[in-house]
Amino acid sequence: MKRIQSAANALFNIFLLVLFLTSCESEPAHEEGEEAGHEGENHSEIVQLSPQELDEFGIELATAGPGKLNVHVSLPGEIIIPTDNLAHIHPRFPGMVKKVFKHIGDFVKKGETLAIIEGNESLAEYKVKSLIDGTIVEKHLSLGEIVQDSEHGFVIADLSHVWAMLKLYQKDLPYVKIGQQVTISAGQELPKSKEKIAYISPILDEITRTAEARIVLKNSQGHWKPGLFVNGEIITSDVEVSLIAPKTALELYENQNVIFVQTNQGFIPRVVQIGRTNEVSVEIISGLKTGETFVSKGGFTIKAELQKSELGDDHGH
Repeated sequence: MKRIQSAANALFNIFLLVLFLTSCESEPAHEEGEEAGHEGENHSEIVQLSPQELDEFGIELATAGPGKLNVHVSLPGEIIIPTDNLAHIHPRFPGMVKKVFKHIGDFVKKGETLAIIEGNESLAEYKVKSLIDGTIVEKHLSLGEIVQDSEHGFVIADLSHVWAMLKLYQKDLPYVKIGQQVTISAGQELPKSKEKIAYISPILDEITRTAEARIVLKNSQGHWKPGLFVNGEIITSDVEVSLIAPKTALELYENQNVIFVQTNQGFIPRVVQIGRTNEVSVEIISGLKTGETFVSKGGFTIKAELQKSELGDDHGH
């Protein structure tokens, strides 16, 4: 009986030993499985690109650091003809139009003959001449027409320079001064022009509650056509910021602003908080550290790669 009990105790001890060893082996396996899972999640957020691929996709890199941010205001406006650049050409005497030499769109020189009119009383012909160098923008007489000396037959505009009249809102009045440089633009099709503010109206419009800022634009190429809507960018101050990045570095990923940062493993999306911005640059409040290398242009390619890998994971599930 004692031998049977001893054998039973020995078997029980062996069972406990096996159970203990099995438990010890299973715990590291579980931990390794967890680590593998984290590595898999991190890997899905990493895009690896060779230097050749960076060149091929036009991806540009930059180093994070401080910089100067130009704070500016943007003002809408319109191109107009300066009043002193307009000439209204009237017949000197009532009469009949006998000849017309010039038409709308023609460029004429000062003293050039525009038309010939036969006077009603004298029946003598006289010439209607241009008073300035410019382009005919209006024409109000035709061959055989009876005209009066109170009517203007032609309107001629000197378009060698024009005015950009910008609307200046109340909130911007303290920051905009005569002599400040303005960049005038009218879309990507036309070249930009940098000039200075020549005049700011001393009173506000009663309806719009805006003042007007006048900028004189050279127009030898005829780009600035009267009636064209334009935009004026005025730099009002320069601000030193701890971290600055080009706007082209920002990408919207999973409904958040991210910048792709280069690490030893590859490029990862880093959520950033942005501060002040202008037309080309943005202040980075958090999410990027000084000295880190990031994608300054072409991040949409990396974002596309991440989204493709996410789709692949979804299909796998």
